[in-house]
Amino acid sequence: MPLALLDGLRVFYRLEGHADRPVVMLSHSLGLDHGMWDLQMPGLLQRHRVLRYDTRGHGATGAPDGEYSIEQLGRDALTLLDRLEIERVAWVGVSLGGFIGQWIAANAPDRLTHLVLANTTPRVAEPAGMEQRRQTVLARGMAPIVDIAMTRFFVKPLLDANPPHVASARQTVVSTDPIGYAGCCAALRDADLHAILPVIRAPTLVISGDADEAMPWAGHGGVLAGHIPGARAARLATAHISNLGLPRTFTRVLLEFLSGPQTEVARAGEASRRAVLGDAHVDRALANATELTKGFQDLITRYVWGEIWTRPGLDHITRRLLVLTTTAALGRWEEFRLHLTAGLAHDLEWCDVEEVLLQVAVYAGVPAANTAFHIAQEAHLARRSPSTGA
Repeated sequence: MPLALLDGLRVFYRLEGHADRPVVMLSHSLGLDHGMWDLQMPGLLQRHRVLRYDTRGHGATGAPDGEYSIEQLGRDALTLLDRLEIERVAWVGVSLGGFIGQWIAANAPDRLTHLVLANTTPRVAEPAGMEQRRQTVLARGMAPIVDIAMTRFFVKPLLDANPPHVASARQTVVSTDPIGYAGCCAALRDADLHAILPVIRAPTLVISGDADEAMPWAGHGGVLAGHIPGARAARLATAHISNLGLPRTFTRVLLEFLSGPQTEVARAGEASRRAVLGDAHVDRALANATELTKGFQDLITRYVWGEIWTRPGLDHITRRLLVLTTTAALGRWEEFRLHLTAGLAHDLEWCDVEEVLLQVAVYAGVPAANTAFHIAQEAHLARRSPSTGA
């Protein structure tokens, strides 16, 4: 278990992804923990290294007695970065995590490349209500506030459906240490960050939920977007925990904001093309390009691989399967064979291909599936042949 002892505080963290990629640091809301970001991880890890951690008083991080402050929580995060020898990160914080991000952006601006403030505010609407909540959990534990928290976290249809990530959020709230929760309630009760907003210089995205009753756009997200210089805004049809309310939409908005300028599209496209088709195929295609076909190769790299395959909505395995389905249905057998061979050499398994081709048989016809199965069987047997070393 990755734990760091920081000035006497035990801090749980998870650092995932390739070490040569830019780091995104994710900071959770009051009452949840690093697990609230699980649904964002597949998309983020395609492009970034990701650091998640449990805030003081939450999850597997220690929960010292007493009242905390936003400055204290911010210094915890900076100390963790120092311990991990990470100079700069893109900070993404929801609710309490957004408070921490505002403080870091104003007080340690050189540590941030980007700032994403989701469902947060410079000051809670009712500090007295936060104090009442603090006293409640100290006296009676977490049970009395769970239902109230969940109705703020999620819209009613999602609560009623109770998918696994909503059920997990409820369990996380129930399991949170009341002492730590109360300590963070005090931090939110006392924080007023209005004065620091104009000094924030990191490129900033403010995400607000149109059904967020705790921190709605008016008086909260709108204030952040209006007072942080150059801030951009995105409003989603969610309640307070927007990354779980609309997880794929949130991930897309986040990755679009974190993406580099269009001049980097070609570079990203070539990297994606190589990851999907392999270096040998790409090197051969580029080496065989002529003055007549060079422009077409550039178009493929920028548009197909730079614009489409790098979009955050679908992972590479899903895109591979869609390509196999489409090319089989249309009888584009050269492309089918190319993507099938590359997929099996990287991250597809035979069971994936079989399911796709059964779908082709039902929706595109048995003759198409028959040809596709014949080609796939050849590729499958070739990979199992001793001569391949597989």
